[in-house]
Amino acid sequence: MNNGFIFDLDGVIVDTAHYHFIAWKHLANKIGIDIDEEFNEKLKGISREGSLERILQYGGKLNEFDHNEKVKLAKEKNDYYVNTLNQLTEKDILPGVLLFIKRAKELGIPCAIASASKNAKLILEKLKIIDYFQHIVDPDTLKRGKPDPEIFLKAAKSIGVESHNAVGFEDAPAGIVALNKAKIFSVGIAVKQESLIGANVVVPSLNNISPEMLLQQKNR
Repeated sequence: MNNGFIFDLDGVIVDTAHYHFIAWKHLANKIGIDIDEEFNEKLKGISREGSLERILQYGGKLNEFDHNEKVKLAKEKNDYYVNTLNQLTEKDILPGVLLFIKRAKELGIPCAIASASKNAKLILEKLKIIDYFQHIVDPDTLKRGKPDPEIFLKAAKSIGVESHNAVGFEDAPAGIVALNKAKIFSVGIAVKQESLIGANVVVPSLNNISPEMLLQQKNR
């Protein structure tokens, strides 16, 4: 039986939510919309284009921009966001992640990234952990975003693992729904267990969590 681990990126491996918020707020203010961090929480796990649509809808400006203008706005946000990523270092890796992926590598268990972020490769390079992941799913190849299971099914296939033999890590409700639809053992990363109802397991972080521990729990 070949096992595999599939990780969302933002909020699981690194917390870039604040960087996203700074970039989205900068763009929103520019077009006359004010958003706060509470609203930004609703954008977790949503694609760049989907996030822009939600912001425009929130600000009552959904029909004020045509497709090409929206593409330009999304690019402007991303350029601003990528510039802030230059501040990322290994110190930004969330608790327990590095030890977990190192142990997975020792055990020969493949890992993949399944994130809506188009900057996943850049972020993993900045964190100096890209070599621990055998595959990064390109969101541009997807027809549907989370909560559709497509991204997780592709990730499992990319590392040669049947979905029922995989373990997936998510911090967003849409991601947990997608994992469950894909028949992948779902691990929610959240301080409050009730915030990720439906996950097979919810932990506050990967601190003191080993690959062996999770696989044992999955196979009960």
